Amino acid sequence: MSRVDLNSDVGESFGRWRLGDDEGVLALVTSANVACGFHAGDASTLRRTCATAVREGVAVGAQVGYRDLAGFGRRFIDMDTVELADDVLYQLGALEAMARVAGTRVRYVKPHGALYNATVHHEAQARAVVDAVRAYDPSLPVLGLPGSQLLAAADRAGLRPVREAFADRAYTPEATLVPRSQDGAVLHDPDLVARRVVRLVTEGRMEAVDGSVVDVRAESVCVHGDSPGAVAMASAVAAALAAEGVSLEAFT
Repeated sequence: MSRVDLNSDVGESFGRWRLGDDEGVLALVTSANVACGFHAGDASTLRRTCATAVREGVAVGAQVGYRDLAGFGRRFIDMDTVELADDVLYQLGALEAMARVAGTRVRYVKPHGALYNATVHHEAQARAVVDAVRAYDPSLPVLGLPGSQLLAAADRAGLRPVREAFADRAYTPEATLVPRSQDGAVLHDPDLVARRVVRLVTEGRMEAVDGSVVDVRAESVCVHGDSPGAVAMASAVAAALAAEGVSLEAFT
């Protein structure tokens, strides 16, 4: 690959509580997964994040999640699928307002946290997310894990499925993410992360947690904005890719 998208989760502060260095991250990435107020983010944070993304030339995406501020959207909720679709639609509308005021628009959709993980295998919830996106704007791409029910549902619905890989998360031998509850699930060494991403982009392969090598082909790579050292990791990834002749470019 001669180019790849680098995305990050941003806009996750709430009131006086601050999470991550959004300005530092947005100066490095090409796509921003902006929280929509359900798992994180208040109105002022969302508006400020969209404005910063516009200033940095970063594509704004809606990171939709369960209505779970206390759990940061990392707890599975067995929701009625119609209600879940309506919640996704509600979040899209909220972020779209902030994006329009900032001079841009929502360019894609990505589930967050437990909803993201659920839509890997949970067909009904994957379909609910896709139904909401299709009802709102069928031109919006859907970002998700390769081989997931989410991307399969998006493809069936005529939406553009975009495969995503994770720079700072460990992988299982099945090419899924190691649960955060397990030791070693989140990676913190910028140099290690950068080397993994270079191999991913240039070879389409990633080392799993057991030492095996799995095929992981992706159009976008995520560096979590809430991880300690996120800016250092994003910077290391960008520099390592540039050294290999790979440019960073939004997929939208």
